[in-house]
Amino acid sequence: MSRPRAVAVVGPTASGKSALAHAAARVDRRREVLCVDAMTVYRGMDIGTAKPTVAERREVRYHLLDLADPAETFNVGLFQGAARAAEAEIEARGGVAIYVGGTGLYGRAVLDDLEIPGQFPEIRAALERDDPSTLYAELQSRDPLAASRIEPGNTRRLVRALEVIRGTGRAFSSFGPGLEYYGAPRVVQVGLRVELPELDRRIAERFAQWMRDGLLDEVRALAGRPAGLSVTARQAVGYRELLEHVEGGRDLGECVTAAISQSRRLARRQRRWFERDPRIEWYEDPAEARARVEEVLGGSGGGVRDWSR
Repeated sequence: MSRPRAVAVVGPTASGKSALAHAAARVDRRREVLCVDAMTVYRGMDIGTAKPTVAERREVRYHLLDLADPAETFNVGLFQGAARAAEAEIEARGGVAIYVGGTGLYGRAVLDDLEIPGQFPEIRAALERDDPSTLYAELQSRDPLAASRIEPGNTRRLVRALEVIRGTGRAFSSFGPGLEYYGAPRVVQVGLRVELPELDRRIAERFAQWMRDGLLDEVRALAGRPAGLSVTARQAVGYRELLEHVEGGRDLGECVTAAISQSRRLARRQRRWFERDPRIEWYEDPAEARARVEEVLGGSGGGVRDWSR
């Protein structure tokens, strides 16, 4: 087996993947961490996104953090571009990348080098005024293959497909076989599996600690910014619920309960996403997962294993 150029540590929120990646990176300064997360890209959103601390950033070189102002709309295409630049920077230094994060789509975009179509807001706005049956009929006419992959009532996906077709002049299906296809991996992916009751306990304890660390004050500061918060930044779990208290006056206890509940739902969605990927090597014991990461990074028989069987 050939030595891979990198390793990815994946799993749901609160599974311990960030701690594992940090510990592995501390072993050798050539190891650098790429954070694959849709919300750690925002400056000022620190506590509730579990960003590495100032002390941790002194120990390990981190990438893909604090890329955007919270007022900006960020997307997977922008993230992919930033990740490619970070990969090139690491390679130029003779380093090795450790990817870590729970945002599955961002991970697929980077690790599988997906071709991401551009955004066309004006076209999207016009399409959103049409009913699903009209959208589906147009998609069937212009891209039958894409239509066969999308449910007729899934307005969001229909709009996106037609937005790309009208904006690029290319069939939506020409951008690749879709997320349901898992090609040959270029990076070993190590997954941390935690039983749901334990994951739920960790999520509740972690959120309580975040509140003690000043998460509510962080949300107040974000809400008070003259530039405001973008729609995407507002969707961050934990921030969204506390904003209901800060801006709408909802009872704080109710908001905390809702944030924990939504975090648990997020963990389940992330778990289902990653479990669909047959290439991920799963470990329940963090020590075994760490050993596998070291095997990969050290090159001692750490290549991609046969996942196709």
